[in-house]
Amino acid sequence: MTSESVRPGPRRYVLFDVDGTLIDAVDNQRRVWGTWAGRYGLDADAVHRVALRTRPMETFAAVAPDQDPGECLTALHELEDEDVRSGVYTAFDGASELLGALPPGAWALVTSNYEHRVRGRFARTGLPVPDLVVDAAAVAEGKPSPVPYLLAAERLGARPEDCLVVEDAPSGVEAGLRAGMTVWGVNAPTAVAGVHRHFGSLRAAVPDILAFARAEGQAAVG
Repeated sequence: MTSESVRPGPRRYVLFDVDGTLIDAVDNQRRVWGTWAGRYGLDADAVHRVALRTRPMETFAAVAPDQDPGECLTALHELEDEDVRSGVYTAFDGASELLGALPPGAWALVTSNYEHRVRGRFARTGLPVPDLVVDAAAVAEGKPSPVPYLLAAERLGARPEDCLVVEDAPSGVEAGLRAGMTVWGVNAPTAVAGVHRHFGSLRAAVPDILAFARAEGQAAVG
């Protein structure tokens, strides 16, 4: 779904991925997929390796082709919802400072997860939630399709060239580039192919992201 009531804001906008960009959910994802794999008698590490690079339905087809994909997805969703209620989440260093300092209406979340889980995780970590969250239910095509980022720009009343995408994963980077936006990569030791700028951590990117959001005029990629 997409949250509504977004008012026109500044001329520059920042669109954030969530997992791996603002919130460190690696251990949570490994635990959820490990429990899911156990239910089907599968090797947890092997399943997790596949899940890291594919969407859930693709993962099921690869690791459990004899199982009903709808039932597999229901089981996964139950485990993910339970993890939001009981798991331990950590925001990346700099996330709270960054989101708290961004101008109102200047940013949105664009996630392959679902909004209720994002809100749960943000509540657990104390991060503010923006007016707009574009989640998996809002679009027919997920990343690396540009559709999620283009929808976020449309809802914000922004031109793609005035948007900065902050991502950590290749599929998200590709989505932002295909949307015609500036894309910066964070939280990775080496740059993802195609990013306009790379930062080893979110903390290192905070000053530049804030400078981008507070500036006016057409976005620069340098």
